[in-house]
Amino acid sequence: MPSPSIVWFRDDLRLADNPALTAAATRDETLVALYILDEESPGFRPLGGAARWWLHGSLASLAERLDARGVQLVLRRGSAARVIPELAKELGAGAVFWNRRYSDPERTIDAGIKADLRDSGVEAVSFAASLLFEPWTVTTGAGTPYSVFTPFWRACLGMPAPRAPLPEPEELRGLVAGAVASDALDGWELLPTRPDWAAGLRETWRPGEPAAVERLETFLEEDVAAYERARDEPSAGATSLLSPRLRWGELSPFTVWHSALATGGTGGFLSELGWREFAWHTLFRFPELATRNLRSEFDAFPWPPIDEDHLSAWQRGRTGVPLVDAGMRELWHTGYMHNRVRMVAASFLVKNLLIDWRVGEEWFWDTLVDADAASNAFNWQWVAGSGADAAPYFRVFNPALQAKKFDAHGLYIAQWAPDSPAEPIVDLRESRAAALEAYERVRLRAR
Repeated sequence: MPSPSIVWFRDDLRLADNPALTAAATRDETLVALYILDEESPGFRPLGGAARWWLHGSLASLAERLDARGVQLVLRRGSAARVIPELAKELGAGAVFWNRRYSDPERTIDAGIKADLRDSGVEAVSFAASLLFEPWTVTTGAGTPYSVFTPFWRACLGMPAPRAPLPEPEELRGLVAGAVASDALDGWELLPTRPDWAAGLRETWRPGEPAAVERLETFLEEDVAAYERARDEPSAGATSLLSPRLRWGELSPFTVWHSALATGGTGGFLSELGWREFAWHTLFRFPELATRNLRSEFDAFPWPPIDEDHLSAWQRGRTGVPLVDAGMRELWHTGYMHNRVRMVAASFLVKNLLIDWRVGEEWFWDTLVDADAASNAFNWQWVAGSGADAAPYFRVFNPALQAKKFDAHGLYIAQWAPDSPAEPIVDLRESRAAALEAYERVRLRAR
């Protein structure tokens, strides 16, 4: 009997356009599908509560789809550097396939596993599957990374077009059901129970590849025509809602890219894929994106002690600023917030309440179903003014004007925060002036 292959699933919980799965399926051998809940490896950042909820649902969907094709999804918990070699030895595996990851700790782990496997005579191959353009392939003429989005995306668009997505393998050959020991998904306790706060997530989302494909098709058939005109209006329903699908790899960016191109007239939407790429390229070269200012001059920013009452009011949607409160309540209920409102809510925390952007990043990390290591931190630093291609320090979103412009009829606020307190917890004009004074001190010090 030929040695079985192991397909190591990570943030690519799909069967279609999964190069690692396709590579294993083309070999004349059985395959074992594996997912590792690795909470032990160096650099591991614990998943937030909303992310854990989504992961449970997406794994359940993947397991069901694999089972229908005669393949068991094996679940193991522990350090990947230990689990992978142990399972390869247990099975007498001839090869291990996976799709590449791009954060620094994960790349280090993967490189070590690949070297260990090859030293043991096991083939180990990785593939590009989660980014359209791998970070080391897009550089300036001087060979340095881009720090501004527009030239970065122009360079990407000047490169060879992203490959076409791979179809779902026609045939998968698994071992006899139950032949490999596996954890029970419920035993990982990814779902909240005490209390069960996920009712809003359940009514909003259906994790898994089938639902992701359905959402992409609906967006391109019904919503994309209004995307450019209405994407900034939170009540318009013009956004794609694909961010969690991309975060968990239920859809590949190659599938989204080519599907969107086939509809025509989607330049603005495709540039949002570009912004996601830019975030990951930035994390690749700056691994501490979630904890350190990308622009070091902001290390001198004079953050005052955190006002815990203000922070709590922001988290709970009780600031007295209706658009901010609506966004924070949408987040708490659905695990998601409209992108325009994310910017307004983040700006209010950082530039009106003068609370460090890292505090907001941690809150979004815990409450967003689409929070990933790159985009979450990257976008918070963009709002704070400390990151790549960041919003100018003097740009402070006025939430009242933003509501007037993008929620003119008050539909979004009426849905999520009809009882927003009548008085803001801070004066918008005075707090803006205080923020500008603090930013100006940083700017002068950096001269």
